[in-house]
Amino acid sequence: MRPNHFLIALFLLIGTSSCSSIEIFKENVEILVKRPYKSFVIINQEIGMRGFSSQLIDEQVQEHLQEALEAQGMVYDKTEPELVIRYTSNEDPRKRESTQNYNPYPYWGYRVWDPWMYNPYSNNRNNSSTTNYELVQVIVDFIDQKEDKLLMTLTGVTEVSSQKTKSKKVLKTTDKIVAFFLYEVKDTQ
Repeated sequence: MRPNHFLIALFLLIGTSSCSSIEIFKENVEILVKRPYKSFVIINQEIGMRGFSSQLIDEQVQEHLQEALEAQGMVYDKTEPELVIRYTSNEDPRKRESTQNYNPYPYWGYRVWDPWMYNPYSNNRNNSSTTNYELVQVIVDFIDQKEDKLLMTLTGVTEVSSQKTKSKKVLKTTDKIVAFFLYEVKDTQ
């Protein structure tokens, strides 16, 4: 019995998705996916359009998309593709404030022996800190070349806490988008 590689990849994706904070949204459906696609082209690569502010991440996403689709048996065809792929991103720097309540006297211990030593209204201090992060959206359009209509727009949303992990998070988001699209295509067969 030969294992179905798609099902294995889907189970791995589901297993790892519980650990990561990546959400996928499906939008802008003009026509339904009616058939499997055999060839594709990535418009960003052909016309030199960057989808990310970082050139390195942009090149990694192009390569990652191409490798993932070719691994599923699709062929990259510049002249007559059945599927046109276009991607872009929205990289939004944000700040998050967190407040911690500092209590020098715990509820147990001193309070039991001397209740006047602990005053919850006067001794409490709040420590607040600000954390910088980036909300990154990877937006991929899948277009049917024959009908010149959008099959779907998939948006993957994740938070990035440092520039060191940004590339990894973006590539994981791209993996989830491709897996979602391939699931939709397999579902029509």
